[in-house]
Amino acid sequence: MGNPLDHCAGLPERTLDAGAVVLQEGTSGPLFVLVEGAVEILKGGLQINVVDEPGSIFGEVSALLGTPPMATVRTLARSRFFVADDGLAFIASNPELAMAVARLLASRLMSVTSYLVDVKRQFEGRDDHLGIVDDVLETLIHDQSARTDVDRGSDREPDPNC
Repeated sequence: MGNPLDHCAGLPERTLDAGAVVLQEGTSGPLFVLVEGAVEILKGGLQINVVDEPGSIFGEVSALLGTPPMATVRTLARSRFFVADDGLAFIASNPELAMAVARLLASRLMSVTSYLVDVKRQFEGRDDHLGIVDDVLETLIHDQSARTDVDRGSDREPDPNC
């Protein structure tokens, strides 16, 4: 399948110093392909991953769904990227690249689904207020729709009683 870097010829490059925001959660942005450096992925200010693999792609979910990024990407070291202002066109322009993105997303989905099943097992059959976790996870695990109007679902009101 090759590395996404193999498909970046002609794209503009951007170099950012350590601590720079590459993508901001909730705002629009281009698609980035890491050439060199390291970034952290933050969700709601919490670090959820560190990535330093050349060819790593950021903003692909936003490009595919037409939604703002669901996490913030910030450099941990001086980092260089290829930048595709039209991420969807970039992905669609090359079947090999599209397949690499599909495999990446499928891998993430498999990991998250396995985690959800583990959490579901912990809460199934509960008769107290935590029993709703089982119901919610049951719905998520079995939702096979191909919706394009995706509800990100995890960004809740600070007060659940609102």
